[in-house]
Amino acid sequence: MLLWRRSSDEGDDGWADLISVGDCLDVGPDNLPTAGNYADDLDSLPVLQTTQRYVDTMHDLDALLNKDRDLDHHRPEYQIIVDCNALSVDIDDEILTVHNFIRDNYRYKFPELESLVLHPIDYARLVKKIGNETDLTLVDLEGLVPSAMIMVISITASTTGGKPLSEEVLRKTIDACDRALALDSSKKKVLDFLESRMGFVAPNLSAVVGSAVAAKLMVAAGGLSALAFMPSCNVLLLGAKKTDLAGFSTATSLFRVGYIEQTEIFQGTPPSLRKRACKLLAGKSTLAARLDSLGGDPTGETGRGYRDEIRKTIEKWQELPPAKRAKPLPVPDCKPAKKKRGGRRLRKMKKRYAMTDERKKANRMKFGVLEE
Repeated sequence: MLLWRRSSDEGDDGWADLISVGDCLDVGPDNLPTAGNYADDLDSLPVLQTTQRYVDTMHDLDALLNKDRDLDHHRPEYQIIVDCNALSVDIDDEILTVHNFIRDNYRYKFPELESLVLHPIDYARLVKKIGNETDLTLVDLEGLVPSAMIMVISITASTTGGKPLSEEVLRKTIDACDRALALDSSKKKVLDFLESRMGFVAPNLSAVVGSAVAAKLMVAAGGLSALAFMPSCNVLLLGAKKTDLAGFSTATSLFRVGYIEQTEIFQGTPPSLRKRACKLLAGKSTLAARLDSLGGDPTGETGRGYRDEIRKTIEKWQELPPAKRAKPLPVPDCKPAKKKRGGRRLRKMKKRYAMTDERKKANRMKFGVLEE
């Protein structure tokens, strides 16, 4: 394989001689095409778990979730909640960084997998489960992805052109998968803590969508203040996953919606009205988040009012239209006299057929004069 290389000494219009890729790069699973080998860069990736902020926050979370442990009383609970929101954003960023490392290494073994499985955690679970196995019929993927996706992955793996990774590269890739799964476990612990404290942090938002969904929305937005400044159309998409149908039809696929679909109101709405219901839920959730961010109504009564209003609106949508009343036939030959239409047209018609002044003079009679 040959390529042209631009020469920086000759300017933008100059080109160097034709060179061979094989002379300058030895591309393969053991020698990745970067400045440094990706397999040797795992330790150089940022490790959030070793930072003091991560250690302190997770220790406080364990102490609050398990009451038998000692809690640092110098840190108020509200400050721990704020730290959890910031930590969740950092966890998402590091998961994405580790996912890029796993993908760049494993694409030489199974390049099609990254286009079939888009979620980082699902991708890490599959990579850890498959490893260097070439025959996926020997690997139990049940429970990791849906059954239809398992069939697509198995068929694609039987025709892939990837090569097995070396032991060193595979070991570092599996270690990266373990790190991603550990980060995901920490994020779930943060969500559990925020869910248990949502009645204190955002009582109105919790009344509208529930504590679990409220915690997920707040973490995905990056805090309650960020959620309050977010428009409802963006709140609707928080937590939405980009699905890959692997070539199947999109006619029966649902519209894109995030954590809002996990609310009790959405699940109890008929499928034909769910698109309208989730927009209504997103709008009321935004109003409740803005109210909570300003510290208004800590009792959550306003949020419960929003929830009742949403339910009444959905019930109104499900009401049957009023039945058409049968009109009785009119009585024959008993039509009422039509009223004459007034207006300019009628005045012109009266003027057209009115008696002229000459005709009035001709019809005038003189009294006291004998006719000859």
